[in-house]
Amino acid sequence: MKKLILWMVVGFAAWNIYTQQQVPVITNADLVLLDAPIKKASKLQSIFTQQYTCDGRQHCSQMSSCAEATFFINNCPNTKMDGDNDGIPCERQHCN
Repeated sequence: MKKLILWMVVGFAAWNIYTQQQVPVITNADLVLLDAPIKKASKLQSIFTQQYTCDGRQHCSQMSSCAEATFFINNCPNTKMDGDNDGIPCERQHCN
């Protein structure tokens, strides 16, 4: 009787550990859903980056829009457009 109770306790503990460690299964349908936003974002990024090129401009007074300033601080070296380092450039002129 003691052995039976012991085996039941061990089996119950093993079952609890097994059910807590299961990994969810990702299907092809899930991958399609996950891939769609990535493709859309990369398409938008390529459109966004095609409009501007790093040409040495560093200051807000040299920018014509918030999108242009954002491109420059994200992709070009030595920019001086984000004084408070919050990721938003030219807050007084363009990105307010």
